Amino acid sequence: MAPISRRDFVKGALAAPIALSPLSSAARSQSRTVTEFDIVVAGAGHNSLAATAYLVTAGYKCLVLEGRPMIGGGTLTTSLTLAGFQEDVCSSVHGAIQNNPMLRDHEIDLRPYGLEYIVPDPVFHMPFPDGSSITLWHDEQRTAAEFAKYSKKDATTYLRLLKEAEPLGRVFGQVSFNPPGFAKPMMDLLGELPHGGVWQRRMAQSAWENIRDSYEDEHVRAFIMAVAFTRLISPTMQMGGGAAYGVYGEQRHGRPAPKGGSGKLAQALAQYVEDRGGVILTNKGVEKLIIENGRCAGVECSDGSSYRARKAVLSSMHVKDMIHMAPADLWGDDFIQGVNMWQAEASSVFMSHYALTEPPRFPLAGGATITPVESLILTSADRMIKMMGNFAVGEPELEDPAMATSCMTIVDPTRAPAGLHTLYLLSYAPFNLKQGPEHWDKIKEEAADRYLAQLRRFAPNLTDDKILARFCETPLDIWRRDPVFWHGSIHGGLMAPSQSGAMRPVPGWADYKMPIPGLYQTGATTHPGGSVSAAPGRNAVMVMFKDFGTSIPEVLSKRTK
Repeated sequence: MAPISRRDFVKGALAAPIALSPLSSAARSQSRTVTEFDIVVAGAGHNSLAATAYLVTAGYKCLVLEGRPMIGGGTLTTSLTLAGFQEDVCSSVHGAIQNNPMLRDHEIDLRPYGLEYIVPDPVFHMPFPDGSSITLWHDEQRTAAEFAKYSKKDATTYLRLLKEAEPLGRVFGQVSFNPPGFAKPMMDLLGELPHGGVWQRRMAQSAWENIRDSYEDEHVRAFIMAVAFTRLISPTMQMGGGAAYGVYGEQRHGRPAPKGGSGKLAQALAQYVEDRGGVILTNKGVEKLIIENGRCAGVECSDGSSYRARKAVLSSMHVKDMIHMAPADLWGDDFIQGVNMWQAEASSVFMSHYALTEPPRFPLAGGATITPVESLILTSADRMIKMMGNFAVGEPELEDPAMATSCMTIVDPTRAPAGLHTLYLLSYAPFNLKQGPEHWDKIKEEAADRYLAQLRRFAPNLTDDKILARFCETPLDIWRRDPVFWHGSIHGGLMAPSQSGAMRPVPGWADYKMPIPGLYQTGATTHPGGSVSAAPGRNAVMVMFKDFGTSIPEVLSKRTK
């Protein structure tokens, strides 16, 4: 089959109403008369909005252009199933951003804009075919007791590794919230820890090797692997060993979610930007970079409008699209070849949204039930390894699929009409099928039914009469909806050694500067990658401020209270 391009498949936006946070009247009035700004930002995902928040704090006149009819990118909440139901289109959990100085230290103070986080307990629940289960609670002893049902040794190991892994948060924070080269490499930082050599080896191994060597019981192994795979890192990938220790971060910090939906973060950032004179325009897809004297001087949009940038253009567009927006000789052969080699995640996702009359209820031993916000389904660790092998050759898993569910209305009833619930069913699936990615259009409804059947196997209360509506997206639909999710990549692209750190997005260009002077890059295709961390946004600003002769601390010290 010939290589496919996004334009072959883009057929429009979501087939459901989208709610957009309205722009201020001042911003709309300004946008009609001003076409030149200090900085033009292409894309209104949370990373580019976070970057813009720092830039307007520094006093720069900024314009944000979003090609879709709504802001937020992966942090978007809207009505997908029925009126009155608010569903997270992509991300739901905002764990990584909690350690970002932007939010943690209120460098960008979003408190006046109503951003509030809920941290559900339990964190995860995972049922097994034999009728048993494991539940991750905020109380670490209670979690260890869940493991002890299967292996007292594994319970002891869990508590030991939980303590040993505590310094990892500081290490990952230093690496994530700094551009490559601004902080020591992760392996050097790990070497400074107690038992540093052990941690270096653990990170260099695969997640599966770490899980297999630490735990003996198959239930425990499957649970740790299911939590690890929420990062969409293949369990057998070398240098992916850190995923095996993600469960300890979930144990310590839980899974924070914005009250009202993931989109509350984007809305808060947008309001912060507008309150400081920034302009945000939607339905403004960037099609071309304006180049003058070898420098990026602005952008042209699909509707024929153009906007000039006196200082810089900041892009959060996918690099696969961006390289077609300027002449090839300006990028250079190595950069173009690096982008052409870019790979999507080892697994994409199939998203199913449900409007329900009641939440999923999972039976427990003894006749009780549990209604967790988030649940995981993976019948065995072996199943995951085999599934990833099948994905590599284009075979979806419909017989015994692995998945994650989220029913946020259990703790946040604002997301649905009184007494009703939303359900977000995320099933792991390949983008490229043997028959081609367009084959998803033919098997979409069958796949959705099979995924629902797997959930019903463990939550039998979800009978047809409990389901009011369903809205589904295949990996192909996800790309059609938003070009930033290239090949259904919800985390920007494969987080392998070949696409991480100084290799992301392209070796030699990991400092958020692109080969064309005046053009900077942020978003999930840059370090440290996907998830809701706002790290790419803040890191890009660190580089921009350095080039502009200032810094985040200096800008914050001068801001008006």
